[in-house]
Amino acid sequence: MQLGIRVHPIAFHLGLFTVTWYGAMVATAFLVGLWAASRRGLREGIPAEKVLDLGPWLIVGAIVGARTLHVVTYWQEDYAGKPLLEIFMVWHGGLVFYGGLMGSSAACILYAWKTRIPLWKLADATAPSVALGYVFGRMGCLLNGCCYGRACNLPWAIHFPRSHETFPNPVHPTQIYDSLLNLGFFLGLEWLHRHKKFDGQVFAAYLIGYALLRSFVEVFRGDYSGHYVGGWATPGQVVSVGILAIGLLLLRLLPRPARGPKGVAPRRPTTPDAGSP
Repeated sequence: MQLGIRVHPIAFHLGLFTVTWYGAMVATAFLVGLWAASRRGLREGIPAEKVLDLGPWLIVGAIVGARTLHVVTYWQEDYAGKPLLEIFMVWHGGLVFYGGLMGSSAACILYAWKTRIPLWKLADATAPSVALGYVFGRMGCLLNGCCYGRACNLPWAIHFPRSHETFPNPVHPTQIYDSLLNLGFFLGLEWLHRHKKFDGQVFAAYLIGYALLRSFVEVFRGDYSGHYVGGWATPGQVVSVGILAIGLLLLRLLPRPARGPKGVAPRRPTTPDAGSP
């Protein structure tokens, strides 16, 4: 017997303002992730307020990047022949996670340069929070009825209402797959952050791990209108190849701390100067 899922796009109304469950979950993901990053930043010698000040930069970068990649990817399906202003109407839907990751990464680079905070320390402090935020974000997708899986008859398949576009077939709960996998991934990154050997290691590990997890879950996705590589790869899998390559390249090229006379790396200071470049 499959589990029935009701789609709840709207959480509540505040006068004329409508709050959607997807928006509420994304906001929760951002706030929880940013707070956790500020605690993690203390281990890097970065004051908590410096990490919290990064928040607005990340919001702008994520929205611009996520919308840009969606417009580029789905131009023919959603935007060709429509008024140009439709590109800027993000409240109509249409945000791509990988685009948000690219945009927020660019914003992080600019913020680190402006504030003279060591970039790779900041990246390591924020990377586990991205995986944690994804847990909440995908549950928002489940409530919204998007990013659903392809048809299946497994015992844990979910069934959307008759009004949903997947009716009448039960489908893979890909949103739940993503949430559970990223929860485990977050715990692994937290452990790595406490035991990392060099700055940038956690961020590089995030890129590699997420690319692999995303490519795996994409196998079960059923909401894509088109595929690449002769119909074998989803857009998410195609981008994952590039993200994986960047992560592997960073692991190889990022500098390691100098070794002592007996081959032991010097102990990292507990309170380095966060303002040093």
